[in-house]
Amino acid sequence: MITRIVKLTIDPSKKEEFIRLFEENNHHIKAREGCIGVELLQDQKYPNIFFTYSHWKHESDLNAYRKSEIFGIIWKETKAKFCGKPEAWTTKSIA
Repeated sequence: MITRIVKLTIDPSKKEEFIRLFEENNHHIKAREGCIGVELLQDQKYPNIFFTYSHWKHESDLNAYRKSEIFGIIWKETKAKFCGKPEAWTTKSIA
């Protein structure tokens, strides 16, 4: 299993739009083959910084999602709300 962590810095004026976008579309991610789950976290100190945590059976499942049409649609809408460069990590549990 792998975990994909993505840090997103959202324009404060678009924060509610971003949350709504995630809520309306997270079922598409969860429905992808190999997706174990996905959640959205918000930084307590900086409320316009969010993290998505998604868990996948295999990295190939994540890559297939990232190449999908629905990812392209969601990512395009998400990028329009950025005020900073996104960061992403693909991790695996070691203990």
